Amino acid sequence: MKADVGERGEAPVLVVASRSKKKVGELRRIMDGLIDAGLLEVLDLEEAEARLGVTLPEVEEDAPDFAGNAEKKARAIAEATGWWALADDSGLTVDALGGRPGVHSARYSGVTGEGRDEANNRKLLAELSDVAGEARGAEFVCALCLVSPAGRARHVQGRCRGVIAEEPRGGHGFGYDPLFLSMEPGVAGERTHAELSPEEKDAVSHRGRALRALLPLVEGAMDL
Repeated sequence: MKADVGERGEAPVLVVASRSKKKVGELRRIMDGLIDAGLLEVLDLEEAEARLGVTLPEVEEDAPDFAGNAEKKARAIAEATGWWALADDSGLTVDALGGRPGVHSARYSGVTGEGRDEANNRKLLAELSDVAGEARGAEFVCALCLVSPAGRARHVQGRCRGVIAEEPRGGHGFGYDPLFLSMEPGVAGERTHAELSPEEKDAVSHRGRALRALLPLVEGAMDL
């Protein structure tokens, strides 16, 4: 069943079209001001399914770019729930690999489930085994799409530059974070994203930048 918009008589509901608890956690951290003030309720897919008593669709990410995948996911969840939906498609583009893994970042190694991140990182290191120094330059890209219950889409992107380390470092984050040496001011070349605290990562990451760009659109679109 779809929800009636505003049926709870409370804050607008925003469903994040992701089953990644770590990714949703990053999104919630950036939005915590709105959440803590009671102006916005943020649900992940599992929470939305429990609330509505349905199984939400799994969306095939077959668009040629990050923005296309993000909109495809957000639109499907907004249509299925009747709530606002936010989707992220993000990935790593490596200069020496002609922009790969790009939109295939999550599926790079072909491994699914537990162990996927480690397998992706091993494949990336193997492909860069003959590449040294600044030639290992890379960029994290995050495309966010917000879709209203009526189907209107809004897009933003965030990017951050870095260099691929020669071995994994750090115990925080997820995905390619242990290999991504940030080149942003304050941490340039010193630590990977997995060595940064959550707050430090949010300040320089692609997703943090995209979400800060999205916040005014969320507030304006929902009239918060």
